[in-house]
Amino acid sequence: MTGFDAIDDLLASARQERPLPPAAERRSLREGLALSRAQLAAALGVSTSTVAGWESGRDPSGETREKYGYFLDGAKAKLAPPSEPGPALGPEAGEEEGEDVDVLTVAEPCVLCGEPARHRVAGLAQHLVPAECHPLPDPAPASAEPAPSSTSRPAPARSPAPTASPARPARRTPGNGHPVGVKATGRRARAVDEPGFIAAKVAAALAQHEGDMEAATAALVKQAIPDAMELLDRTRIGGRYDVVAHPALPEILHKQSAHGADQIWEARPKWTRPALPQGQWEVTALDINGAYLSALKTHLPLGQLEHSTGFAHDRRRAGVHLITPPAWDHDADLPNPLGARDEPGPLWVTEPTLRLLQRLSGPKYGLCEAPEIHESYTSGSTENLLEKFRTELREARDRAIAEADEVTLEYVKAMYSKFVSTMGASNYNRELYRPDWMHLIRSQAFANLWMKALKAHENGLTVVRAMGTDELHVIGDWRGVFPEGRAVTEVKIKDTYTLGTTITDDERGDHDA
Repeated sequence: MTGFDAIDDLLASARQERPLPPAAERRSLREGLALSRAQLAAALGVSTSTVAGWESGRDPSGETREKYGYFLDGAKAKLAPPSEPGPALGPEAGEEEGEDVDVLTVAEPCVLCGEPARHRVAGLAQHLVPAECHPLPDPAPASAEPAPSSTSRPAPARSPAPTASPARPARRTPGNGHPVGVKATGRRARAVDEPGFIAAKVAAALAQHEGDMEAATAALVKQAIPDAMELLDRTRIGGRYDVVAHPALPEILHKQSAHGADQIWEARPKWTRPALPQGQWEVTALDINGAYLSALKTHLPLGQLEHSTGFAHDRRRAGVHLITPPAWDHDADLPNPLGARDEPGPLWVTEPTLRLLQRLSGPKYGLCEAPEIHESYTSGSTENLLEKFRTELREARDRAIAEADEVTLEYVKAMYSKFVSTMGASNYNRELYRPDWMHLIRSQAFANLWMKALKAHENGLTVVRAMGTDELHVIGDWRGVFPEGRAVTEVKIKDTYTLGTTITDDERGDHDA
């Protein structure tokens, strides 16, 4: 190592103490976000009295000081009044961190309006300035359409497989609520945003039902779908992308019969360990909190899905893929990442499943071969499309838990679970028809559970069962692996039970002999 290298290492290791605001401001920042001392203490891994001491003038040190300073800086930024938007100056104006903006030499059709656009964002041609984007007007008011049936919903009109370039949007056929031909109706953000949306809805329901918590909860759950859509619009304010709410979909995403399913395999795990070590064991069934809420952070296609063939996978795009899955030789210890599938051969999987298989086939894990891709339906994507929406729900959930507010907790749970489950054919959500998103979010939840099973296995736990999106059964000291609690980053005990048989003295003697 040269002298300059040693100096570089020394400078890299040297750390200045992060400056902290005065004690009164620390408390003001926390209270400004409606956070309790207990919530902050849990996040920082300290006691409530320690936080109280910091807000009285004592200073933390070391890594804890860094974490506390990081929180205070973030709180200050979150509470700062929004700045007035300036004019867009080019592709850099409004560019989001981590997203690729390419300047096109030849204009391509915008995914939202079909008019020529000179920029591609994360693989998707789009106008950067909203004023340049001119989607077709919304269809006629709902009053001009026949009333929907309460028992059935007309199936979306079938369209040919999309071509490589998005076509101009087509008008919706009156009365069926779904697109004919290529449909790219954007779900645009509303012009105003008001803080405390969820809290205001809960307060209004309690007032309407004169404090009757059971009646207020029932009313809020019943209203969860339209409220979730309204919250989605509010959280899209200032977002780079409009939500393409009703794109035309390939045949594989249409149901094969009236009560059947489409052709997409979600890779839902339903696995039980084939054999246990000899002896009697206490098994803990762990409940994964907010599985669908966490899964809202996944790569979602923005526009209409476009068809491609071949093995190549563009990580700036997302969708569904026809693959030949790799062989899985670890079923004795871990579930197959594809879940409980008996039929051999190629199958259509979602983006999260494909990325999970690719990750497990890489040099870090080497658990299987890479999947072979035959064809795909994808669009330019972003992992952050629903991030503000997810954050609002998560923060409301955290506050409800801290304050033992069961009304808000049930309301928030209904909002995110119904939001996911009604993206497909549903009589209750006609504002968003994205069965591809529904499959991707569900598959992301399954992939998240699978990675928790892998983490348990790598840390010496015996994985006994993995079920659906939120159930993991293990043997061993799981608290050394997973934090316990009700936050979405934590797990809680669902059940404990005993498996195995007690070894008799005779059996032990025979074994020793």
